[in-house]
Amino acid sequence: MPRGKRRAPEIGETMDSQSKRARTSYTSIPTQHGRRHIRAEDGFSHKRCLTWFQEYTTPDEPETLGPDGMEKFCEDIGVEPENIVMLVLAYKMGATQMGFFSKKEWVKGLTELECDSTIKMVVKLDYLRSILNDANSFKSIYRYAYDFAKDSDQRSMDIITAKAMLSLLLGKHWPLYPQFAQFLEQSKYKVINKDQWCNILEFSRTICMDLSNYDIDGAWPVMLDEFVEWMRMQRNQVSSSVSS
Repeated sequence: MPRGKRRAPEIGETMDSQSKRARTSYTSIPTQHGRRHIRAEDGFSHKRCLTWFQEYTTPDEPETLGPDGMEKFCEDIGVEPENIVMLVLAYKMGATQMGFFSKKEWVKGLTELECDSTIKMVVKLDYLRSILNDANSFKSIYRYAYDFAKDSDQRSMDIITAKAMLSLLLGKHWPLYPQFAQFLEQSKYKVINKDQWCNILEFSRTICMDLSNYDIDGAWPVMLDEFVEWMRMQRNQVSSSVSS
């Protein structure tokens, strides 16, 4: 998941390597009688889930896991905050603000995942990644990401955040993404609205690499008409330079 903006750090995607702690088959929690080991196969405990949440909060904000707590949580489970698996986890929690989990969101998501400890969360990471392989689930997460990442007091997403989120979600899967990112860099667009956001995904899934099936008279946003026109101009310039 993208970092919380303290309120807005940079977003990108990195591949995680699990920490040494994450590789163990159990974790331990303090009790009145010392420490007790929690194994991945132990049953879910609502009380343990809340105790775990409190490890990442502060006395001033006991109901909210903020950016500092998020970094510690990510470190504990062996992933970078910018890793896409954190976006999937936020989606499962129904989190409403990037970089923050409320206690209610934490309990909702982790009860569904049956996670109440570090080791259980580590075990679930591959499952969370696998959700992205389902086209309908990916579409839901992609749509969720728009409202999640944009500033709550803005109707549209600023272009810097949009480019970073598009890179996170489509950068490895859409062959034309590098060209689209280049188009956005030189374009006049300062924000992306939700209609544009949703249509970018549809475009990436349905339009051929050579753009031959793009209908300029279709119901695509003007942004995508302009992208296709820009792409064709770029390709024509390349063809002209090669032929000369």
